[in-house]
Amino acid sequence: MIEIVEQYGAVTFAVRVVTRASRESIEGEFQGALKVRLTAPPVEGRANDALRRLLAVRLNVPASAVKIVAGEKIRTKRVSVEGATCAQVALLANKPD
Repeated sequence: MIEIVEQYGAVTFAVRVVTRASRESIEGEFQGALKVRLTAPPVEGRANDALRRLLAVRLNVPASAVKIVAGEKIRTKRVSVEGATCAQVALLANKPD
């Protein structure tokens, strides 16, 4: 189960990133994190940018509302999304692509 914390108008949760995938997708829950596949490579912040864009589209918020608060250079990250709800994130985890 993903731990989703909602406070100050934002939700914070863990994301497990798989880079250089054949397609971008959200795979559901994996070891307490939202598993996300990205086509971008993990160089020069491209995978982090792709993660921000994908989550923004899926949660219907601007890309600027998605911030990586921990784990910029590792696969497991802590993400904060302003304007999203716990229910929206839980729906992503329970209804993967």
